[in-house]
Parts: sequence; C-alpha cells; structure tokens
Amino acid sequence: MPRSYGDQPTMSLPRPGPALRGVLLALFAVWLAFAIGLNWAGAPDSLFLALCGNTGAILHGQVWRLFTAPFMHEVRHDIGHVLWVLLGLYFFGASLESHLGGGRFLRFLGVSAILSYVVQMLVELALPPTLAARLVPDYWFGAVPLLSALSVAWALSFKDRTMNLMFVVPVTSRGLIIIVLFFNLMYLIAGAGRPEGQISPFGGMLAGWLLSGSPSPFRRLWLKLRLAQLDAEARREAGARKKRVARGGFQVIEGGKSEATDDGSASNDGRKGPNGGWLN
Repeated sequence: MPRSYGDQPTMSLPRPGPALRGVLLALFAVWLAFAIGLNWAGAPDSLFLALCGNTGAILHGQVWRLFTAPFMHEVRHDIGHVLWVLLGLYFFGASLESHLGGGRFLRFLGVSAILSYVVQMLVELALPPTLAARLVPDYWFGAVPLLSALSVAWALSFKDRTMNLMFVVPVTSRGLIIIVLFFNLMYLIAGAGRPEGQISPFGGMLAGWLLSGSPSPFRRLWLKLRLAQLDAEARREAGARKKRVARGGFQVIEGGKSEATDDGSASNDGRKGPNGGWLN
C-alpha cells in the first residue's frame, strides 16, 4: 500500500519505527509459538484459551485476559487472521508512529486494544443473553479491533492525504472511515463468526476517534476536568485565606489625604483605626 502526501502519491513502502517493529515481532512471535505448540508439540488447547478473553472470567478476577487477548490469533487452519493484523499495522502504523512518536504510539495501541474489548464486554452485559451469544463468542481474541482504531486515527490525523487501497484504488481519509464502517457493518449483518467478536471492531473505531487529533477528544475532556479541578481548588484556597484573615483580627483602613473642614481643621474622614490612631 503506497503512501501519499497531499496530492503527490509515492510508491515507496513505509518504514516502521522501533516501536512498530517491536509490536510486529511480538505479535508474530506469540502466534508462531502457539502455532508450533498446538499443532506440532501437543500443547493443550487450555493453554491457549487461558490467555483469551472471556467476559465472565474477567469479571471474576482473571483480569490478565483483557491484556493478553489482543496478542492471540488463530493458529489452526487459518493464517489470514494474524497476517491481516500484521499488514494493517505495518501500513497504517508506520505513519502514525512517525506522527505521534514511539511512546505515544504504543500507548495508543495499548489503550485502543483494551478499550475495544471493554466496550464489547459492556455491550455484552447490556444485551439479552441470547442476542449477546450471537455477537460475542465465549472466548474472544485478536488484534483486529486495532485495525479499525488505526484506520480512523490515520484518517483523522492525515485529512489531506489520499492513499491507494490495495495499491490501486485511491481513497480519501473520509472514504477510508466509510469503508471501515461499511465492512464492520457487513460482518455484523451477515453474522459472520469473528474470533474477536462483532462489537470490538466498533469499539476500535471509537478508540481511534477518542485518541486521535491534537489534542484528542479524550485529552480535551481530561484538560477540561483538570481545569475545573484547579478552579475548585483555587476557590477553596481563597475562601480559606479569607477565614484566616478574619480570625487574625486585622482590618483594612482606606488610605488617602486628610481633607480640610470649613473651620480649617483637618478631617480624618473616618480613616483612623478602631482605637483612634492612624494605621501606617
């Protein structure tokens, strides 16, 4: 998938940074280990399932599943599951890593993966059990939701770019979001079985929107909350300062020069202290 900058498309392949290279190697290494272990070394399926997501198990304390599920992919009779993830991360992630920086890019991936599955868990709990069972498998796994998050984040971060989808079809950033939404809806309508579930890709799109931009909607919300917190602290401090001054017994006397009265004597015009003396 060639990159394009503005109206000048280029055919060069993206160069992943160190953060993206580490993510790609980690995902492939996990897949390779389980593919060899389950298919050739006789490892039990329970070892694989212990790292997959399961809503009931997570709610009962097995929280690690929420963090390990994005690393797990199909290892039997299907290599497309992991290959699509690696290719999508490669083509969309390189530009985003360069744009965000390595640290922020990794945080984006981690938060997007977790948020995608948290959204799916919440929807699963809110739906009737019969409907939830059709949308969310007992064990869900895979980094496919990240592709939705990356696509939306890429489109919102590079609104002036046009990319050639599959090296051929030119697609604008808005068109990319429409395509991602269309395919996720098609999977949902068709009821196609997806290891990651039907809801998590929509959670990925939400994460991509919340975490992209400068500042992102999520960061703008955090800044507003932080500003409101600082304002509340400032008001409390101002109130406490007034109480301390009142307890101290000090009184502010207006200053100014004395004015002469009709008989020529000076008038203090009420500017003396409570004891009749001047306050200097």
